[in-house]
Amino acid sequence: FIMAADSDEIHERLIEYFMPRLRNLIVVQQVLDFLDFIEPDQKERIRQRNISRGNLAAADALITAVTQKPHQAGWFRAFVDALEQSGCGHAADYIQNKIPEPEVEAENDYCIRLIQLLSPSLVDMKTSAVCVQCLSQDLITEDDSENIEAATRNQGAKAGARELLGRIVRGRPGWFSKFLDILLKTEHKNLYSELTGGSPDCNKQDRQIKYLYEGPPAEQPSSVEVVQPDSDERLSLGQLHGSPDLSPAETEQMSQSLTETLSLTPGNLCKPSVLVGSKSQSGRHLRILGCSSSQPNGTRAGDEESEDIDLWDYQMEVARPALEGENIIICLPTGRGKTRVAVYVAKKHLESRKAKGKIGKVVVLVNQIPLVEQHYATEFLPFLKHTYKVERVSGDSQLKISFTDTVRKNDVIICTAQILENYLERSRTGEDEGVNLSDLSLIVIDECHHTQKGGVYNQIMVRYLMQKHKNIKLRKEQKPTAPLPQILGLTASPGVGSATKMAKAVEHILRICANLDASRIMTLPPGELKRDSKKDVIPVEDRKQDPFGNVIKKLMNTIHNHAHLRPNSDLGSQTYEQWVVQMEREAALAGDHKVRACAEHLRQYNEGLGLSNTFRMWDALNFLSKYHEEEMKKKTAPDEEHVIQITDTERFLFNLFKEYKEELQTLANNPEYENKSLSKLKTKVLQEFSTRLDARGIIFTKTRRGAIALTQWIRENSKFADMDVKPAYVIGGGDQSVVKPMTAAEQKDVLNKFRNGEVNLLIATSVAEEGLDIPKCNFVIRYGHVANEISMIQTEGRGRAEDSSYTVVDVKNSGVAEKETVNEYRKNMMDKAIEKIGALKHADYDKQIQEFQMQAIMEYMLRMKAKKQEDIKNENPSNVKFSCRSCSQEVCTGRDIEIMANIHRVNVTPQFRELFILKENTKLKNSLLDYETNGYIACGKCGQKWGSMMHFRGIQCPCLHVKHFVVTINGKKISKCQQWMDLPVRLSEFDYAEHCLFKYSY
Repeated sequence: FIMAADSDEIHERLIEYFMPRLRNLIVVQQVLDFLDFIEPDQKERIRQRNISRGNLAAADALITAVTQKPHQAGWFRAFVDALEQSGCGHAADYIQNKIPEPEVEAENDYCIRLIQLLSPSLVDMKTSAVCVQCLSQDLITEDDSENIEAATRNQGAKAGARELLGRIVRGRPGWFSKFLDILLKTEHKNLYSELTGGSPDCNKQDRQIKYLYEGPPAEQPSSVEVVQPDSDERLSLGQLHGSPDLSPAETEQMSQSLTETLSLTPGNLCKPSVLVGSKSQSGRHLRILGCSSSQPNGTRAGDEESEDIDLWDYQMEVARPALEGENIIICLPTGRGKTRVAVYVAKKHLESRKAKGKIGKVVVLVNQIPLVEQHYATEFLPFLKHTYKVERVSGDSQLKISFTDTVRKNDVIICTAQILENYLERSRTGEDEGVNLSDLSLIVIDECHHTQKGGVYNQIMVRYLMQKHKNIKLRKEQKPTAPLPQILGLTASPGVGSATKMAKAVEHILRICANLDASRIMTLPPGELKRDSKKDVIPVEDRKQDPFGNVIKKLMNTIHNHAHLRPNSDLGSQTYEQWVVQMEREAALAGDHKVRACAEHLRQYNEGLGLSNTFRMWDALNFLSKYHEEEMKKKTAPDEEHVIQITDTERFLFNLFKEYKEELQTLANNPEYENKSLSKLKTKVLQEFSTRLDARGIIFTKTRRGAIALTQWIRENSKFADMDVKPAYVIGGGDQSVVKPMTAAEQKDVLNKFRNGEVNLLIATSVAEEGLDIPKCNFVIRYGHVANEISMIQTEGRGRAEDSSYTVVDVKNSGVAEKETVNEYRKNMMDKAIEKIGALKHADYDKQIQEFQMQAIMEYMLRMKAKKQEDIKNENPSNVKFSCRSCSQEVCTGRDIEIMANIHRVNVTPQFRELFILKENTKLKNSLLDYETNGYIACGKCGQKWGSMMHFRGIQCPCLHVKHFVVTINGKKISKCQQWMDLPVRLSEFDYAEHCLFKYSY
């Protein structure tokens, strides 16, 4: 048993370890509302600190208060719950040791900026529909949903949209791809196109990116023994693929090695729930259906189609309980054929149901749109289409018929989980024809480790668990019960959640088993099937001299002095960025335009320091130059009739950069001052290409800008060319001001080139991290970015070739070396926890599972109850006043703003039209049903953007974005108003007919 004191010490260390990240993620005012064990007077002191010194300083005080001794019983759990309930779930993840991958963190930052940039268009969404989807996808909490609904109800859909966007960007990494899926599902294809940089017609290409490299579950070695059912003749995979590159001796040696590595003895189970494989004397795979096949794992995309499903011994063994009708989790390492096993189970399930005269209905759930097409085209369709009807449904492949009809007319349906959840909810509410769990006979859940509190997988499974326990009651009462589908979960790693002790790791995995109602988790002992890659963490020494960075810091300190600012953290750090953001917000509220403008520029310089520390000085300089160019454009009037004011502070800031730009250019040209991380990376890449006959690798980096910068750096370095390094980058879609998005067609082209050898080094963001099966990739490098143990396992799995290597290159302030060590520890803890679960007695296992299931049901019911509580907003719109965030010019009152199409907040009064100027922006042009946006509206006095100009059914409607204004209610300024739903006021609906009659009557 874990003593309470030991547990407290571990929790304290975790909080201390992730302190820098927590300070950036915690929103103090919100968290305080949910913390009961902190005394009221101490709460007030923290609130005052927040007002006087900012959120970061207040976060320090809050964490100190939380961790101070003596601890109250349950203090840590209460802190985690407070973070979750206040919308700071990402912070809760860190102190529970659920660390996101570094590339994911960086990509997340860019996605946030993208949403902010395109918010003028995004607020035109159908807020209510998108809100429901976001809640189901765990992008927002129940409380968030209530707030969004209240804002939509009281202030209009546009206010709700702003609130929604503000909530999702604070969520856990991965929200962006789900949001894209939601936009398509809710018929916002143009918004999707704007975010991804492609037309709706490109969506199918986007789905097929991962499909291009989808082959067998694992890249099988060049030779392994295959025994045909009617012959004792031996064939090697090298012969089957027509690649006799190995000598007979090498082939035999490799075959023997693989026999030891890939063979298992069937039936060797560890009670009650873990498969413990041992080496068998035979290296043969099982031949299912007795037909010939070119590979042990069946055909791959593009090969001759076949009904055969060939499983290795270990695959057949882990599938055995599912074939007997049990709910199980299959946990196999990346690339070891989990999906192929699922196809086989689905086939046998349908055959069994048919033999019994019953209807079989299989639904395969995935959490990303691209996986829908991948599973459909490369796995389920090729093997099942000859006998069964297979269809796929996702946000960008929605059929003209309803999902209900799709389920009714097909045997196997591959879809995103959110679609099934939507139709389960429709069936519950009776608002439309939906789908019931009783309509299904087997549900396959891909990446089932996401079946946790708040996730869409878990929402589906809570419905399942509630019906399961209802059935138990009905059976006792001898009443009819509702049939429930069999559940099959697939994962490469369940992780350990926030665990720092073995008991908590076991609990985390048991909770996943409980949520999936799994009777056992089927896996293999550590190392039995794993093809270990060489792992290396390369530390990097700090620069001895950094004159480029010193100049940027000099610029920043000059701005500090100009604005009388005193930062409380190191320049270039994330904590500094949080402080600057807080300063900008407070200055806007106070009408201090000097501090507000300085804070905005300081934020950009801080990012420039980060770029210089991670990439080249030129990359940082180009970024800063681009920013100042864009800011200068804002100060340019669209015509001679308007004059935009440039304040003395703005002129000072522009001239300051201009004064030092030449010096920065000179320093950026001196390679002596470049950071050491790039030098270490160059050495590692050249080593891989010089020691391998056919080197092919992937470098994962944090940001899109970083991927492009690394590619340019490699192309410009002659030493890489001498080693025949042919680089290309792969990044996600989405329009950004300084980063050109990558279309689906461009991604597809690069990946094709990587597959055929035209490109042998991919520089990628997290877009290439999961799902791609690239067999010839033989080295993977993480450049300055590491996340949790689950992501680490998945990234290591990208290297599929024999003798592959996995390297982490440290970067200043990244802490990747420490994170990698923590991940290894957590990975080993996970393996041991699974073994302990396997050693449990059936009765003990079942008891714990039942307890966790009842907890899950109770938590769900409490959340549903809280969701029904209405937040009524009765503030008079006339008491709400808006002023320009930049120059404090009074703009309008809430009475002037109307809600259009249940989404947009528009001001169509003649007085308002005199206050703004219209700036055309071709990038913004976006047709959305019966309206479109094609320009920005900006303050006619200072050039501050206020929103977008929308054309709605033939009329021009200035659409306001509340974050660009300072809002006061009854003379009191609202401290944080990023979304319309933050305002406690109900706005009037826009009357299109009345407006047209009033304006055009004669």
